[in-house]
Amino acid sequence: MVVKNNNYCVIMAGGVGTRFWPMSRQKRPKQFLDILGTGRSFIRHTYERFAKIVPNENFIVVTNKRYKELVLEHIPEISEEQILCEPIGRNTAPCIAYAAYTLRRKNPDATMIVSPADHLILNEEEFQKIVENCTSFVEQNSALMTIGIEPSRPETGYGYIQRTGDDDISKVKCFTEKPNYEMAQAFLECGEFLWNSGIFIWKVKDIIDALNEHLPSHSALFAEAEDRLGTEEEGKAIERVFAECKPISIDYGVMECAKNVYVHRGEFGWSDVGTWGSAYQHSRKDKYANALNGKLIQTYDTRNSLIFIPNEKVAIVSGLKDYIVVDTDDVLMICPRSEEQNIKSFIEDIRYSTGDEHV
Repeated sequence: MVVKNNNYCVIMAGGVGTRFWPMSRQKRPKQFLDILGTGRSFIRHTYERFAKIVPNENFIVVTNKRYKELVLEHIPEISEEQILCEPIGRNTAPCIAYAAYTLRRKNPDATMIVSPADHLILNEEEFQKIVENCTSFVEQNSALMTIGIEPSRPETGYGYIQRTGDDDISKVKCFTEKPNYEMAQAFLECGEFLWNSGIFIWKVKDIIDALNEHLPSHSALFAEAEDRLGTEEEGKAIERVFAECKPISIDYGVMECAKNVYVHRGEFGWSDVGTWGSAYQHSRKDKYANALNGKLIQTYDTRNSLIFIPNEKVAIVSGLKDYIVVDTDDVLMICPRSEEQNIKSFIEDIRYSTGDEHV
């Protein structure tokens, strides 16, 4: 496999992952956790996945400034200079703009592969083939490309992409936000729709042109700060940029507006692992369909449950059906799997009663 030095991987790693509370916290969010029991964190898996096609020096990680040391802990192969620290989260468009303007100073001919830090991909060989197809396509065309996943069920938790043809690469007709069940079922039966993976490929020049056209106020802020990127003045300049930047996603701000958007269809065992339910689905289970993460768990008359217990703690779990049990140093959550959508409410109640210490 040929490594092209103009290919850069940008890993977006700034989120907090509140849906995985109480494991995912502000001090150590989801991307730095091993929720699936693989022995490696999500961000480590992401780095290793792209390291097969991108050289170490061509990685950039965009994260909140509080997570810089965590990134270095999980990806020791990269340097501090390869970590871009956001002072505050402003969604994906400012994150990508920061990386794009940084890369333009370093290599104006760069191709960016942009990926969330916390997704699951089971067939990495097939995924790498698709990424290489995408980089070849954008090198030859002025295109903003995303990867769409063949839907296997009427999923209401993902956005959808409608394509114009049946080829592996086709122009995008429209993007649709998370639909209700009836609409998701219609999308599945139609055959024109793919799940939106949130993985993007484009030349630096093309994404900056698109930002100039569709998000001119954002683009102007980063263009003004560009000369200070990579210098001692970068921190202060980026503080000012992010203070003025309005939060907006790259999908809403650029991809839904641009006319040169293409999608590559793919099937490679993808999931954004966005909920405890999704983690349960992708975890190993015992003969009673329990997903157990902990060395000293004993279950009795317990079925279809997801149980996380610290390795040094003995846990006896009896009589649970379809439950989530998560025990951390300072929080124990016991919740029916059918009620995990209430986790945000749990967090707000805890914050109201005890402050941010346990959030």
